[in-house]
Amino acid sequence: MGHRHLALGALGVCLGLSLGAGIVLGSVRVPFGTAVWALLRGPEGGAPEAYAIVVELRGPRVLLAAAVGAALASSGVTYQALFHNDLADPYVIGVSAGAALGAVAALSVGAGGLSVPVAAFACALATVTVAFRIARRGGGVRMEDLLLAGLALSALLTAATSLLLVLSSGTLEQALNWLLGGFGGRGWIHVAHALPYLVVGYALVQARWRELNLLLLSEDEAWSLGVDVVRARRWLVGGATLMSAAAASVAGLIGFVGLVVPHLVRRLLGPDHRFLLPGSALAGAALLVDADLLARTAAPPVEIPVGVVTAFLGVPFFLWLLRRGGT
Repeated sequence: MGHRHLALGALGVCLGLSLGAGIVLGSVRVPFGTAVWALLRGPEGGAPEAYAIVVELRGPRVLLAAAVGAALASSGVTYQALFHNDLADPYVIGVSAGAALGAVAALSVGAGGLSVPVAAFACALATVTVAFRIARRGGGVRMEDLLLAGLALSALLTAATSLLLVLSSGTLEQALNWLLGGFGGRGWIHVAHALPYLVVGYALVQARWRELNLLLLSEDEAWSLGVDVVRARRWLVGGATLMSAAAASVAGLIGFVGLVVPHLVRRLLGPDHRFLLPGSALAGAALLVDADLLARTAAPPVEIPVGVVTAFLGVPFFLWLLRRGGT
């Protein structure tokens, strides 16, 4: 067994520990044995309060945080390879701006429940579709044009979101909570809504890890090695965007996970996407579960938005990376 497999195993253990901590720790601490008993015996097993906390409150929240963290980190790996840019993250082609506009629009008309994540998801995918159409030239899409189209659309959609917030002051607090990102109030229905898209998106990317490796070379070199560059990029961008949009639809806007995690894991596992993708997924899941735990335990009874926690962690890393010339 090589060192990469051992490293993946260690990341898996870290994720398991993070999941366990996320389940038992919080405003009410549930002993590990009691948590396991509640999971095995159910609500009638003599610990109904522990069951309610572990299964109904923390269970979906912790699982959703892990899934979103894995998706954001995997998307970051993919975008950094496709754009040949170490500063790329899951929102470079308008995913975050589209999701924000969809969520705020749903809140401004009084929508609730799953209407908000559905609207965010639909607008995020629509934004990426428009960016692709703008960037298409002669049957192909240049990644530079796609990046510029995404940035332009992001500016436009951010302005539209700001206008909606000004005109719909009654929903300002709800919209702000969503825009800051977090997992408060999320339940199993949100897990069921997002998980299929996250799994499919990851499968699309992981299945093309060889092509992703070759796309690190120049486009001509990739073509010469048998890669259909246009087709490969279409599938890889589609898979990464599917993950990013689904994550944003249920968790709001959580930044820097897709930027920080790939760099740290690349130092541990190297650039081979066969290992880099699953390693980043495991590390991203553990990081976001830990960030969510910190967000709800750092200043009780106030719950800090998870997006604020990841920003405090990610911004110094981003500035360090920018200073050393990461492009």
